[in-house]
Amino acid sequence: MPPANSRQQSASNSQPSAIPVLWIDEAILAIAKPAGLRALPDGYDPAIPYLKSLLEPLYGQLWVVHRLDKETSGVVVLARTAEAHRALNTQFEQHRIQKVYLALVKGMPEWEEKTVDLPLRPNGDRKHRTVVDPRQGKPAVTRLRVLERFKDYTLIEASPETGRTHQIRAHLAAEGFPLAGDRLYGGGEPLHPLEGFALHARSLSLKHPVSLEQLSLVAPYPEEFQSMLERLRLVASQP
Repeated sequence: MPPANSRQQSASNSQPSAIPVLWIDEAILAIAKPAGLRALPDGYDPAIPYLKSLLEPLYGQLWVVHRLDKETSGVVVLARTAEAHRALNTQFEQHRIQKVYLALVKGMPEWEEKTVDLPLRPNGDRKHRTVVDPRQGKPAVTRLRVLERFKDYTLIEASPETGRTHQIRAHLAAEGFPLAGDRLYGGGEPLHPLEGFALHARSLSLKHPVSLEQLSLVAPYPEEFQSMLERLRLVASQP
């Protein structure tokens, strides 16, 4: 296998700029998913573009290893062989993948760091939300750290140790700090220029399924996410 830097390709060389490529080799493809793009086909309208439908014409057959919500941007890894798919699935199932998200929340937490350990049950109410359920919920742990404070909003680093459906959204809402723009969990209307909630899958660390080297994949801020933060900084700086 060639050196790591020879396997990395810029988005301009391999893919439309809307889906930047973070890493590609014979076993895996890592991309920075834009917000608004589905990871899987729409159940009501299969003709709506989704991740595999856009990528497979360029890279051949791909296997979905994990997914992000439609409105979440950031790192997504896909397998390019069945063997790589099995190896990556095992890492996810055994919680050996390290994930870091950046979440803009409504409100101003009094703490700087906090670990949320609340069991979660998906599809737990009439709105099909993931809910905290001490009896029927599955264990879920998310480590939180404040990165930056604005007026009425806070940027938080969220590191989930488990992979429950809507885990970060549900845990933040349970703490009283829903994602900005997350209508489902009480975060209100999206902040301009975002069209959805403010959650970005910043980085993902895993063991390469073939070489076994440790990879750390980082997705830059999408332009609209960066613009939103700059607007909040401007407002916060005003007297």
